[in-house]
Amino acid sequence: MSSVAITAADVNKLRQVTGAGMMDCKKALTEANGDFEAAIDFLRKKGQKVAGNRADREANEGVVFAKVTPDNKRGVLVALNCETDFVAKNEEYINFVSTVTDIAINGGAVDSETLLATQLDGLSISDRIIDLIGKIGEKMELQYQQTFGEFVVAYNHPGNRLATIVAFNKAESADLATISKDVAMQAAAMAPVALDKEDVDTRTLEREMDIAREQIRAEGKPEEMVEKIAQGKLNKFYKDNTLLNQEFIKDGKLTVRQYIASNDKELMAVGFKRIAIGN
Repeated sequence: MSSVAITAADVNKLRQVTGAGMMDCKKALTEANGDFEAAIDFLRKKGQKVAGNRADREANEGVVFAKVTPDNKRGVLVALNCETDFVAKNEEYINFVSTVTDIAINGGAVDSETLLATQLDGLSISDRIIDLIGKIGEKMELQYQQTFGEFVVAYNHPGNRLATIVAFNKAESADLATISKDVAMQAAAMAPVALDKEDVDTRTLEREMDIAREQIRAEGKPEEMVEKIAQGKLNKFYKDNTLLNQEFIKDGKLTVRQYIASNDKELMAVGFKRIAIGN
């Protein structure tokens, strides 16, 4: 019996490296008394075939829920991915994810690791998931995100495969319920990568610029024009992929930013999160 506490983070780290299932990783770490390298050796010696098979399987099915606190100041997204839609449509599985989402919204978990360590009927959520993996025999992965604001709205797309939460800077505004739902549905439908231009991470910007430069050079444009044209392509990227700069799906003459401002010039979307099963 291991005298070292095996955390959900340890189990997840070993799973990422080896491709083995969570239950196998926890057993390996327990047998190795928490020694990471020894746990890898244990898996290679005892479960190489199992680990290899599981590494090849992708958890592209599952269930996601979005919920907000009663005061609408915080919203959470919780998804549990699995391998088959047969499992994802199982009532017990759906109810489990819904319960974990309730725990997340009521308990204030700050990240996935904290949520996985939270108790559910005497066991951690991490252990509950490990039990499910052992019972069902499929790879499973938890996703957890949250956002805060003066008013947060949740949108759950029918089928429990897509959900969003969007935060606003005001809780009192004309037609706020309609506006917030429209923006949450926009985020669900159009899959923006960031809220606004300045929120796009540097790595994504560099990748988009590199792609644009290569495309422009392949078209035979003069080298002195490459950066200028690439910047134009980047502006198109912002328009297509940042929520506030996208064309509003209900009125293509407006951006989402303009739609919000047309109802209340002081109202602003200040954050959003989106989880789509299979992406």
